[in-house]
Amino acid sequence: MRIFQNHSLKAYNTFRIDCKAAFFVVVTSVSELRKILAEPDFLKLPKLFLGGGSNILLCRDYEGLVILIDLKGISDLGNGLIKVQAGENWHEFVLWSIHNGYNGVENLSLIPGNIGAAPIQNIGAYGVELKDVFIELEAFQIDSGEVHLFDCKSCHFAYRESVFKKAYKGKYIILSVTLQLRKDGVVNTSYGPIAEVLNQMSIYNPSPKDVSEAVISIRSSKLPDPKEIGNSGSFFKNPVILKSHFEEIKKEYPDVPSYAVNDSEVKVPAAWLIEKVGWKAKRNGNYGVHDKQALVLVNYGGANGKDIYKLAQDIQSSVKDKFDIYLQMEVNVIE
Repeated sequence: MRIFQNHSLKAYNTFRIDCKAAFFVVVTSVSELRKILAEPDFLKLPKLFLGGGSNILLCRDYEGLVILIDLKGISDLGNGLIKVQAGENWHEFVLWSIHNGYNGVENLSLIPGNIGAAPIQNIGAYGVELKDVFIELEAFQIDSGEVHLFDCKSCHFAYRESVFKKAYKGKYIILSVTLQLRKDGVVNTSYGPIAEVLNQMSIYNPSPKDVSEAVISIRSSKLPDPKEIGNSGSFFKNPVILKSHFEEIKKEYPDVPSYAVNDSEVKVPAAWLIEKVGWKAKRNGNYGVHDKQALVLVNYGGANGKDIYKLAQDIQSSVKDKFDIYLQMEVNVIE
């Protein structure tokens, strides 16, 4: 376990922001994690824990210790129970599950980031959320050094939410996640354009692999590859508003898309709102809003986090002024 000083974090965040950490270390086991946290030289320093770096916007150099959680391993526990260590890449795990005959997460193909971040966000796409296959996770309590188990109920999952984004934010490090997958081959093609894409491919009885490939095709057509253009995927959550509020918007915009949440609330696509206030494809030098997906803010190369954060705040203000809707950021901003 080597400790680096004044270390660039550009390779460890998908926005490719070139901030530096005063100290940086990679841990590959719980024992290494305990050791670095007990190191006297670092006890009083602020600490930032990174995984895949897909849900973070760095606005400054970090004057503390950055710890990259790089625990690896996938264990088949039998009966479809799969335990995955936090440092495994999410999309690579989806491909592993399909290769090994499992289904249940194929709709979540190509979501950036590592396994450890998946429960924090309750990642979801095309009609499936992590909570739908989630059994439990192991989490390291930073203050005590104890490892605690959390089942689905204790995670308090909601739309892009969990207890780790609220009450337990900054208090736990997720070590592993156990999921319940299936081998029945039953797939979900009811949400979004999946069925349309499969029809275009002349696939009428799709396998989990077919669905995964359709999702990859859809996402690739709309979202930039972080290896080519710095981004964190969707920057904002789709807002949930009262039906009465939605009906007022619909008077001016009869074509406004929506998804029913319950009898009194609907979800409105944030991308539609952002596009309607004129931000889609807007570019300011080396950063801006992606031209194919208004939810995605991008670093074209050499941008700094402060500029991207200011852009996000300006978008929030525009949507609030026009539609009286506040867009929540999905990304964790380090100011």
